Amino acid sequence: MTNATITQPTQAEFNIQMYGFADIDAYVESVKQSSTYKFTGASMIVAGLLSDAQELMAHGDVERARQTLNVAKTIMFQIMDGELIGTVERK
Repeated sequence: MTNATITQPTQAEFNIQMYGFADIDAYVESVKQSSTYKFTGASMIVAGLLSDAQELMAHGDVERARQTLNVAKTIMFQIMDGELIGTVERK
């Protein structure tokens, strides 16, 4: 029997595998600062990410499409939790 050591990935390593970049919180903050978010809300950000994932799949980049879908889900969960505004009210 061998004594194999299993190491847990760091949060940054996990994020790179999951989302394709190290800091999902910084990404969410950049979303909050974007014109798209300010004028339409996070739902439009999610729609754009879903379109990006479709394009990636069309070009065979399934791994990057998976990561993009994970980013979209993170934004959706933050909308559902009330941390982001889904749709900006129009006056």
